[in-house]
Amino acid sequence: MNQAKKSQLNKKDHPKDLFSQYINERAHSDLRRRLLLGGAAFAATAFAGLNPLRRTWADSLLKSTADRPIVLTNLKLFDGTGSAPQKGLQVLIVGNKVQDILEQDADTPEQAHVIDCAGKLLMPGLIDMHWHSMLAGLNQTRALTSPIGYLYYTAAAEAERTLMRGFTTIRDAGGPSFALKSAIDEGLISGPRIYPSGAMITQTSGHGDFRFINELPRDSWANTSFIERAGVAMIADGRAEVLRRVREQLMQGASQIKMLAGGGVASLYDPLNSVQFTEDELTAAVQAAEDYDTYVMTHVYMPKGIQRAIRSGVQCIEHGQLADEESVKMMQDHGVWWSLQPFLQDKDSNEYVNPVQIADQKRVAEGTVRAYELAQKYDINTGWGTDILFNPKKTSTQGAQLAKLTRFYDPLVLLRQATAQNARMLALSRTRNPYPGLLGEIAPGAYADLIIADGDPTKDIDFVSDPEKNFHIIMKDGVIYKNTL
Repeated sequence: MNQAKKSQLNKKDHPKDLFSQYINERAHSDLRRRLLLGGAAFAATAFAGLNPLRRTWADSLLKSTADRPIVLTNLKLFDGTGSAPQKGLQVLIVGNKVQDILEQDADTPEQAHVIDCAGKLLMPGLIDMHWHSMLAGLNQTRALTSPIGYLYYTAAAEAERTLMRGFTTIRDAGGPSFALKSAIDEGLISGPRIYPSGAMITQTSGHGDFRFINELPRDSWANTSFIERAGVAMIADGRAEVLRRVREQLMQGASQIKMLAGGGVASLYDPLNSVQFTEDELTAAVQAAEDYDTYVMTHVYMPKGIQRAIRSGVQCIEHGQLADEESVKMMQDHGVWWSLQPFLQDKDSNEYVNPVQIADQKRVAEGTVRAYELAQKYDINTGWGTDILFNPKKTSTQGAQLAKLTRFYDPLVLLRQATAQNARMLALSRTRNPYPGLLGEIAPGAYADLIIADGDPTKDIDFVSDPEKNFHIIMKDGVIYKNTL
């Protein structure tokens, strides 16, 4: 008996095992054939809704299309600059970049994977400038009491949902997102590009001091709070401590620094009108950031805090809804960016039960309307973000919170703000920029982060409120993560 036959007889395969093996091989063969015929569209559909950990093989098939050029044709192009969508163009993607914008009848590479966009809108992926990737998808109690591993599991799940809402890039405005960013960049999980700030730097009794009264006083690092040990926020008092905590975030890979320079709505022990950190402390943070060729953004609402931050060299005001005209003129004079959020105390807002917090939220909502008016009156460089925090029920409203701002902006201007304009703000991180290519635009050399959508941004951008229905292709870095065309 030859060795091959002997080997076969020694196997313990039953007929049903051999049949299962045959069916499995046929299924894999059929899938490969359909992938060649239908490209990434079939693979994305076949594996839609499966657990991310079970999609490794499917993802490898999706990524294989990146080895071939991709041509998007029969589309209306919104390039991110604010101009009206153009027809009669094709977009050539090679690797993870847009290589060229071509006329509709121009020659394209023979081996290209051609996607007919059926006359739909092609636009850049959306950018959220104030997102908390580690803290948005769970409530405050879970965030303050759960093991750090649980925070990462929930953050990974929310990261994929964020990408599926069409947000291909976010600036993380505070939290331990460094490992999450690395896992996404390395392809271990799906999610947006992350510009991490690391831990929010707060003073004692500041907006990021989440300790309870019974945890005071703190006399050494040994009795730090869980939030500090987890890297959500770091307490720093005095110039030396501020320098240390800022440098620690830079050491871990922060692309910018988040300082908390005033009171807030979500925190319990700092009044909304409180001014936090001395000018010397803020200047120390700015100096440490500038020494690493990046910038400081600061949470602050009130005029006194805004003006102190600007004098200290801060380059981006987060929130600032209660700014007065003098403060906005100061932003204009110093070229400071204004990162505004649609805090309108409506159905999309963070929910509070504390009467003081509800009253503060109402005050901020009234200031939001005035803030958008002042930002446009003085032509301030304005970015857009959501700041959904400790509110898993509201993360799905991310796109809706952009769409409703057409009460303040022309739809094309607003869509530019959430793409190319936000990308300009990201570039403030200079050589700390983790993704130094062109973001927020569809142009030669730009990252291939884009969306094919049903919608007409010359009329409204309501379509971004329902990405599951209206976003047919979502691509990040040249990889198609959703395709229902």
